[in-house]
Amino acid sequence: MNTLILSALSGVVMMFSGFLLGSRSAVRTLAHILLLVVIAGTILELRGIEIVHIDTRGMMVFDRFALMFMLVANLCTFAFFALSSKDMERVGSNYSDYFALIFFILSGIVLAASFKSLLILFLGIEIISIPLYILAGSDKLNLKSNEASLKYFLMGAFSTGLMLMGIALVYGASGSFDTTTIHATQAVPALLVAGMMLLLFSMAFKASAAPFHFWTPDVYDGSPTVFTSFMATVVKAAFFIAFMRLFSDAFSGLAPQWKLLVSIMVALTLFIGNLTAVFQQSVKRMLAYSSIAQAGFMLLAIYSLNSDAKEGLLLYAAAYSLATIGIFAVLVKMKDQSFEGFNGFARQHPVVAGALVIFLLSLAGIPLTAGFISKFYMLRATIDGGSLGLAIFAVLMAAVSVYYYFRLIQSMYFKDAGNAVEVPISAGFRATLIVLAALTIVLGLFPQLLTSWLYF
Repeated sequence: MNTLILSALSGVVMMFSGFLLGSRSAVRTLAHILLLVVIAGTILELRGIEIVHIDTRGMMVFDRFALMFMLVANLCTFAFFALSSKDMERVGSNYSDYFALIFFILSGIVLAASFKSLLILFLGIEIISIPLYILAGSDKLNLKSNEASLKYFLMGAFSTGLMLMGIALVYGASGSFDTTTIHATQAVPALLVAGMMLLLFSMAFKASAAPFHFWTPDVYDGSPTVFTSFMATVVKAAFFIAFMRLFSDAFSGLAPQWKLLVSIMVALTLFIGNLTAVFQQSVKRMLAYSSIAQAGFMLLAIYSLNSDAKEGLLLYAAAYSLATIGIFAVLVKMKDQSFEGFNGFARQHPVVAGALVIFLLSLAGIPLTAGFISKFYMLRATIDGGSLGLAIFAVLMAAVSVYYYFRLIQSMYFKDAGNAVEVPISAGFRATLIVLAALTIVLGLFPQLLTSWLYF
């Protein structure tokens, strides 16, 4: 509850900071301080200390899994602030409002990670989604940003309708919104299965899993790059945490009805995401399709629903978010966001290029990185969950991803810069990238630094 209250209050404070504080640097500093307060509140709650106790009537549960993900989400958001908060100034004039919207999204993430009632799930998903529609269209003078916002809003409204219909059908079959009561429903009427399927499709849309991924490339490509970074990482991971909690708590007893369908979705997501990423000429659009492919790996946790899946999804959220935030932070500063724009980048900025290599290796799942160990957890969970074939297919698709990730490395190190424009990079930005790259290696070597918190 600490995280929910503090992040909501921080959002309210940031709404008024725009005219109470004179400069944008003061607004930015305040946002950093407030996020550190939210992180401190989450750590206190992990230690069993609640600032304010509120009886949620069993509609929310703040177990260690939920709290650990909240901590990961807040820390990754802090990394996003450290790298990209200055670049948010260039999007538009409503600087403080962007921070307020991000804090409100963090409030929604708390609800999505800790719900025990389908009503709280709905509220959490919508509190996350509505600020995202605004952030996607925040570059008002850019038609692509306007198009991205409208497309995201229309598609999101449609998926919300599916979710509400699914919740209504589940309630009609079980007589309750509580996930424990739904799980305990003895009979399996067609009404319950139909509601579960609608919820599956709705959550697959939110998480950009195939065949409900079609909105993702256009929305990510059209949105301001600095916000795409946040949308594709912390937000995507939050949807998967909610997805896993929903099917683990409410529908694990219906596994025969949905497991085959989820395995098909996993295979489709991995295939479409990786194959389409291969043919992209824009790094930003490649990362959009790459995020679909990464969603395929995270979807393996939903298929498996075991302890390895839980640990793996937490690790994956951290590894994927750190790497992608780092790459997008550099991409924001590039005037040419095609692969050619990175030609000779390693000669201009060898340290930054080295950090990017570590992030790309992590996304590709190369050993000694956090991306490798998180993929390993997912594959082990899938094999334990009864599908060796699906795990083998995931490995093959991961091999395909190596091509387009290494293509960016090739541009940075093995191609001539030509008339490339010098990219301005500050010492603080460089140091932050080094820290994130080091964390990516440390988590790859010692994953227990994160997963052990689930049990102790």
